[in-house]
Amino acid sequence: MSTITPHKLGVHKILKHIPLNAIFDAPAKRRLAKAVNIADLRLCAKARAHKMVFDYLDAGADDEISLRRGKDAYSELEMHYHVLSGLKPPLDLRTKIFGQDVKLPFFGCPTAGNRMFHWEGETAAAKAAEHHGSLYGLSSLATTGITDIGKIHNGPKVFQLYVWKDRELVKEVLAKAKEGGFNALALTVDFTWYGNRERDIRNDFSIPPKYSVAQMVEAIRKPAWTYDFLSHEPYSYACINQDVPADSLAAFVNSQIAPEF
Repeated sequence: MSTITPHKLGVHKILKHIPLNAIFDAPAKRRLAKAVNIADLRLCAKARAHKMVFDYLDAGADDEISLRRGKDAYSELEMHYHVLSGLKPPLDLRTKIFGQDVKLPFFGCPTAGNRMFHWEGETAAAKAAEHHGSLYGLSSLATTGITDIGKIHNGPKVFQLYVWKDRELVKEVLAKAKEGGFNALALTVDFTWYGNRERDIRNDFSIPPKYSVAQMVEAIRKPAWTYDFLSHEPYSYACINQDVPADSLAAFVNSQIAPEF
């Protein structure tokens, strides 16, 4: 039996004409204005987003040992600057990534389901990358289409690829990526099964959110995220199949994972 949700009732078609976003987002914008580093931005996201959604983005699997080691590895790196060289701001950070010219030596990595975190999703990230002249990475599980990103970001782009069992789907996605101006592929080889993401289990994570008492209480505590979610179209995973809704993602992925590829 199909679950009745606000989107199925058409609530978003009404709320989109009631511009309350600015009111709900005002506290988040004040926090952003005070942020001075990446750690502050993480706290800003945590304060705005539904706990289930934030932990999906922030967490790793099991005891998150690999996640912590990955973070700690960066603290072991040292940057030795050139002394007596006459360098002064603004510094030229231009370099090449995947053989493509970029203005920054780093980029935002492909991440699934950006519209889960904010209604603009991958569109906002692509605009930021275009503005700063950096590489943009799009996930196979993106909620914005390859063609749409190609129109927004004219610079170098990398597409993160899962090799599904459905090889025709893979060929179709690759053709779209090439046509959309993507310059490189990031082939994911460690996705042989779902990780045991304990925070997701504790939060009863689901896509779309379950309308349990606990989830609704959390939604009330995070009005900016909730109004975003309720006042915009439900998202689907655009690089899989427009007919695969978000709530069918787990079944699709489980049926398509191909460890033997």
